[in-house]
Amino acid sequence: MSDTPFGFGLPPEEPENGDDGKKKGGGQGGGQGPANPFGFGGAAGGGDNPFAAMFGSMNPNDLGAAFQQLGQMLSYEGGPVNWDMAKDIARQTVAQGTADGTKDASVSASERAAVEEAVRLADLWLDGVTSLPSGSGTAVAWSRAEWVEATLPVWKDLVDPVAERVGAAMGDVLPEEMQAMAGPLLGMMRSMGGAMFGTQIGQAVGVLAGEVVGSTDIGLPLGPAGKAALLPVNIETFGSGLGVPQDEVRLYLALREAAHQRLFAHVPWLRSHLFGAVEGYARGIKVDTSKLEDVVGQLDPSHPEQLQDALQQGMFQPEDSPEQKAALARLETALALVEGWVDAVVHAAAAPHLPSAGALRETLRRRRASGGPAEQTFATLIGLELRPRRLRDASRLWASLTDARGVDGRDGLWEHPDMLPTAADLDDPDGFVHREQLDFSELDKMLGEAAKGSAAGTSDEAGKPGNDGKSGDVEKGEKGEGDK
Repeated sequence: MSDTPFGFGLPPEEPENGDDGKKKGGGQGGGQGPANPFGFGGAAGGGDNPFAAMFGSMNPNDLGAAFQQLGQMLSYEGGPVNWDMAKDIARQTVAQGTADGTKDASVSASERAAVEEAVRLADLWLDGVTSLPSGSGTAVAWSRAEWVEATLPVWKDLVDPVAERVGAAMGDVLPEEMQAMAGPLLGMMRSMGGAMFGTQIGQAVGVLAGEVVGSTDIGLPLGPAGKAALLPVNIETFGSGLGVPQDEVRLYLALREAAHQRLFAHVPWLRSHLFGAVEGYARGIKVDTSKLEDVVGQLDPSHPEQLQDALQQGMFQPEDSPEQKAALARLETALALVEGWVDAVVHAAAAPHLPSAGALRETLRRRRASGGPAEQTFATLIGLELRPRRLRDASRLWASLTDARGVDGRDGLWEHPDMLPTAADLDDPDGFVHREQLDFSELDKMLGEAAKGSAAGTSDEAGKPGNDGKSGDVEKGEKGEGDK
């Protein structure tokens, strides 16, 4: 588990002339830098200056824009994250291109048509391997910039609970009688905190936009409901060097996107279950108030970078409490079940049609295991690592359930979170698969008959002595005749 919930590293700085996409600094964006919660590291030309991340190399031609952005940062009075800044920085990061020199581009009409056809065919194949109906009302092809715009509302839901907890601590370090006197200073700290969160999230989302191939890569529905989305430019990058026809790659990724859409569209409790676990984690965030008190007492408003120095010392750390461990375990297990179900269902749909289905499946598994978008994002954002072992165990469990109970029996487990396998069940999938299950259809029937009996008790006939035991049989008999 990561100790730095917001330890995103800085994306590599791209030379303005393109220079074939060569980096000035080592390492790829998205990886973790120094062990500090906000991850401001030594960007090229920036040293330890946190503002270099926002203002670049600070050459004279940029000073006007730099000071304007600094003024916007210090005047921010919104929530715990400056989302306007996050959006701007994410768009700037996308515009720089990825480390391999790939630039963003508008989606062409032919690319849009290819995505729509791939999702249509994917839904047709999925109809034969799952009882959950299609969840894709529309299929869209996004550029990286469009992915940023479309997913920011969900990032806000994910990040704000954690940022809110940290921001609240910044106003709690002084005695109540002193807070009024220190109001301007605390206001500046909150503004800077919102800007720092916004900068980090903007950089992270911008880097992630260069890696993801759809709207559900991280196991959560990041895009609007009912929209199956793919990114043609990233799909082309993903497929290069695999030796697999581009059409097969696109179709396989469309299967994964469409399968995720079915799950989130027809399991109404799933989204709130996952996001609730994130909020549960946020409630466990603790702040080293002694360090924060020292910073408040010594901070020179003319040197706001002192706050950044304090952040680099690990002021904000997640508490290793039983409650927080339980929240992370619940989230990790739920995400593993989601990804495992998608993995099993997509393989069943693709194997009869795509010669490269097995190779593509393994490529995606290894991508996650080697620190792909999901692992790095969750590890740095909320301290969660999606372990490949859990994903593989969950996939095997869902496949075994299909063999033992059929498609309907497998998918029926999504009706309620209490019916799903637990972390212990992932350790013993055979035990879960062959465990005797309650017949919920019979339970529903019993509850329905009890409700009918209660309603019938208000009638004169039901109130007569000696009829209580017969009324149910009469109802059953009449129902049976009507059914014939």
